[in-house]
Amino acid sequence: MRSLEESREILYVIRTMDVLLGSGVGLEATIHSISGGGYGVISEDFAQLMKNINKGNSLEKELRNLQRKCESDGYKRLINTLLNNVTQNTDIVETLRKQGSRMEEERSEAVKKYIETLSGLPETLLSIGMIGPLIMAILGVVQQLVDPETDITGISGYAGVMNSVVAGGLFLSLLFMFFLGLKTHTKDPGL
Repeated sequence: MRSLEESREILYVIRTMDVLLGSGVGLEATIHSISGGGYGVISEDFAQLMKNINKGNSLEKELRNLQRKCESDGYKRLINTLLNNVTQNTDIVETLRKQGSRMEEERSEAVKKYIETLSGLPETLLSIGMIGPLIMAILGVVQQLVDPETDITGISGYAGVMNSVVAGGLFLSLLFMFFLGLKTHTKDPGL
């Protein structure tokens, strides 16, 4: 669950840091700004990092501790970038821009892949969800309309069976739609 939340928020954190650092705000002030909330678990991590820094711990040590706690690749890369900037004084703004662009491409690919997996879903839902119950309703009504005395097809003799078939068909179409929705939900990229 943590990994999913990190993945969901990391691009916004990177873009925010890019803007703040690019406009001349310092690294600690940027981390403090993000720790103020709005970025889920990342804000909580940064708030804890700021508390520990205020207690006297070094930023480098706290970033290393946070690096061990990260679960998603993007978050690990961000913390590694911050750590490199602290230890080696690298160009953090340019690195963040590259990371943000790479993550946008990854998200776009994930969305495209998700859309491709859903390509046949509308037709399937239309077939099973709408046409199936209509056919079952017609079967249920037909056997009710046939007069048992003038029935030459023999349908009226199977009234109990027809009712069971209709009820079973409606239940199966409902069950199929439920599992189709569940399958769609589990393939959601979580963006």
